[in-house]
Amino acid sequence: MKQLLNLVFAFLLVNYSAFADSETPATTVPTANDVLVLKEPAGTPNYLLSPGDALEITVWKEEGLQQQQFLIGPDGTIDFPLVGSLNAAGRTISDLKQLLSFKLADYIADPSVSVKLLNNQGNAIFVIGKVNKPGQVYAARRIDVLQALSMAGGLTVFADEDNISVLRRSGDKVTVFPFDYDDVIDGDHLEQNILLEPGDTVTVP
Repeated sequence: MKQLLNLVFAFLLVNYSAFADSETPATTVPTANDVLVLKEPAGTPNYLLSPGDALEITVWKEEGLQQQQFLIGPDGTIDFPLVGSLNAAGRTISDLKQLLSFKLADYIADPSVSVKLLNNQGNAIFVIGKVNKPGQVYAARRIDVLQALSMAGGLTVFADEDNISVLRRSGDKVTVFPFDYDDVIDGDHLEQNILLEPGDTVTVP
């Protein structure tokens, strides 16, 4: 009798194992195509504030310092309550935020400052000559010559592609940077494709 019970128990155990195996979902091993690899974005130059840019600045929990709007003057400065005139042009937004926090610390305990760029009208590049849309080009970040030409609608069929130049004024001095469109498009002499600065003029003869 005992042997019979053992045989019945063994039979039930084997069938239960088989049933359990059939209910267990198959394990899926991800392949290389199933894995999404997130990469850090490539580094891009930070935007530098310029005269003509509009900012909105808020100091958290400070009445009278909420969403204050400022236009960076031609001399590159803004006048902020309590701290007076600050040089904003040429700084990144993060730099300006840190500077304001440092200055305000003389008047406010642990000031929390936020700075928002409302418009970038100060970061204007001028593209003139034989392009499809000559005029001012506004960019929310630093752009290079090729990008400025693209934003100006590209070259016309009459453009002298080999003799484009960039004019940059610094005080009374004007520096000319040559730009050969064909070379850059072909991947040659890429150093010509410089990052432009606010006020630069790209001329296409």
